[in-house]
Amino acid sequence: MSAGNDKAQILELTRKYDRSAVTEEFVPGVTPIWPSGAALDESDRVALVAAALDLRIAAGDAARKFERGLTKFFGLRKAHLTNSGSSANLLAVSALCSPQLGDRRLRPGDEVITVAAGFPTTVNPIIQNGLIPVFVDVELGTYNTTVDRVAAAISPRTRAIAIAHTLGNPYPVAEIAQLAEDHGLFLVEDNCDAVGSTYQGQLTGTFGHFATVSFYPAHHITTGEGGCVLTSDLRLARLVEQLRDWGRDCWCEPGQDNTCFKRFGYQLGTLPEGYDHKYIFSEIGYNLKTTDLQAALGLSQLEKLPEFGESRRRNWNRLRGSLDGLPGLLLPEPTPGSDPSWFGFVLTVLPDAPFSRGELVAFLEGRKIGTRRLFGGNLTRHPAYIGRDFRISGDLGNADIITENTFWVGVYPGLSLEKIDYVAESVREFVLDGARSDG
Repeated sequence: MSAGNDKAQILELTRKYDRSAVTEEFVPGVTPIWPSGAALDESDRVALVAAALDLRIAAGDAARKFERGLTKFFGLRKAHLTNSGSSANLLAVSALCSPQLGDRRLRPGDEVITVAAGFPTTVNPIIQNGLIPVFVDVELGTYNTTVDRVAAAISPRTRAIAIAHTLGNPYPVAEIAQLAEDHGLFLVEDNCDAVGSTYQGQLTGTFGHFATVSFYPAHHITTGEGGCVLTSDLRLARLVEQLRDWGRDCWCEPGQDNTCFKRFGYQLGTLPEGYDHKYIFSEIGYNLKTTDLQAALGLSQLEKLPEFGESRRRNWNRLRGSLDGLPGLLLPEPTPGSDPSWFGFVLTVLPDAPFSRGELVAFLEGRKIGTRRLFGGNLTRHPAYIGRDFRISGDLGNADIITENTFWVGVYPGLSLEKIDYVAESVREFVLDGARSDG
């Protein structure tokens, strides 16, 4: 039998294996309801097995095809896969610090505006490149910052803005992009939680100089671990590629030689004439690449992205409708003009509520309903940032409220309406029974 027939048989067996998997019966209070997770099916399992059979262990054809699929989805010119969304943020900020940008480059001591109530790896690349984060506050309800807050934070030292769309809810990115353009600032759009969200009818991730994406299992599509940097600026894209691929000047794919037809015809730096271009380094780089195995899964997931977005919206709207009007809770709101592909459903316990966030979370967790904090809350209060060089613009009062009183529950596609309804019923039971007992 030929290898092709063997492979076809194995893939058919893989499909049968997937179909034979026992579907978990939901038992309220017993079956865990996770706040996030991957939505994987038969096509994903087959894609992984096919890639494994081909021993595609490094980035190759699948990676390039996945990158092209991402550029087509976003309508941008270049996508570079990475090993994580955090690495994507590191590459984006590091590229802006490249000496190849000349006077446009960011230098140590330059300021980058960001938000305090976010995830650390939006902020960490700023510090890791010797730049100064300038923290601004967010609005409760949308959990995003505002144009006025960002504008007030701009100083003569400000050179860039790096902000994430919170839990899939877009910040006013069109206006902030215009503000960046008016002041000659770079905009890094952390789109890791918001793939498929739109603002003013335009996909998030398409407004800034860079967009970053994460493919961790919690996110909109997954490759296990993984991420991506997207841009339509070819010069910036080239810098990302160099930084991702060890900092080398060569642009040959792994396993390829002499794509430029003058591999031994360069003289760069103070190296001797004809030094092997594959080993000439023009940036202080990393190795942050992905693999074809991951990309194969990403390609399968990408086909389902619109469906996943609709499931997230359906689940979020179901919760929002079920919890509307409950006393003691601030419910989330989409940013005006946006259509979020929601990452989670966020709740803030109001200061005058007869219960605490901790009590509500303990009740939900006791029912196997998983909860998460709104990432770091006020990041400036974490030990990692104490003693670091940063600036605060205005006050961070809402970030402090988020630190004390805010959490979120899941809306990802793996949650059935039965599970979503159980979450809503549990929240209502806790709040209303508590109100009755107090009365």
